[in-house]
Amino acid sequence: MSQFLQISFELGALSLETAEQACMDCGASAITLADARDEPVLEPAPGEMRLWPATRLQALFAPGTPQDATVQGLGGALGLDPTQLEVCWIADRAWEREWLREFHARRFGRRLWICPHHEQVTDPDAAVVRLDPGLAFGTGTHPSTALCLEWLDAHPPLDCEVIDYGCGSGVLALAAARLGARRVHCFDIDPQALIATRDNAAANRLARRIRSYESAEGLTAGVTLLMANILLAPLVALAPRFGALVRPGGRILLAGLLESQAEEARQAYSPWFTLRPFGARAGWIALNGTRNSSAAQATTG
Repeated sequence: MSQFLQISFELGALSLETAEQACMDCGASAITLADARDEPVLEPAPGEMRLWPATRLQALFAPGTPQDATVQGLGGALGLDPTQLEVCWIADRAWEREWLREFHARRFGRRLWICPHHEQVTDPDAAVVRLDPGLAFGTGTHPSTALCLEWLDAHPPLDCEVIDYGCGSGVLALAAARLGARRVHCFDIDPQALIATRDNAAANRLARRIRSYESAEGLTAGVTLLMANILLAPLVALAPRFGALVRPGGRILLAGLLESQAEEARQAYSPWFTLRPFGARAGWIALNGTRNSSAAQATTG
């Protein structure tokens, strides 16, 4: 079986662009970034590339790559002593299947399941969303996403018009549709997220009920439920817009918030919504609330 040469090192003071270019110049066929000290970072803001405080770069070289010459050349290109580079050989495998093997069906609440395509859920009452890990954010493994899925299971949006703002992989939109939403309108600033959402909707035979938008201006006001699993800063900035999109008496579900940020979010939304915590997990919190009928004059487009 052929083997790939892997050379890894901590970025330290090196810029990511310099390190990547050096690896590619030395023949790397793939580059992966990893957390060197188990210090997770939050989902990046739009257009932002955020690294871990200690980031480890792993460069993969094709079978047959000369080890000594490549290590010496890469060390010189990086300005590092070759002894600072960690070297190992990795057997060739079906990498996609290896990754999927670690991803299993999970239940959220009573009925809702997120299930990879290689597994089956046998419960006849289950509401199953088929989803494999991909490039877009959201498979239910992050605590904030899990909280949103549990909320949807507890509050199925039967025959509702729904917005999933910052849809990522479309997991919340898919869950809402599977649990009875009439239509789900999805928006994300990342084009890859919109592609993933459309593909996942098609794979779940929900494409007729899930619509994606390249511009948030296309979203129609008067929905019954709006979900946003993003970050505090955009959530605060979007409070007036969300107030205009949700009909009086409609619901909102906000996540992507640390527990310490809940009060700031609640205050920002108070002219339009009465927000309360739905649940908290691993330092993250989800807020849900109802659109105030008296706030009709306070909304802005």
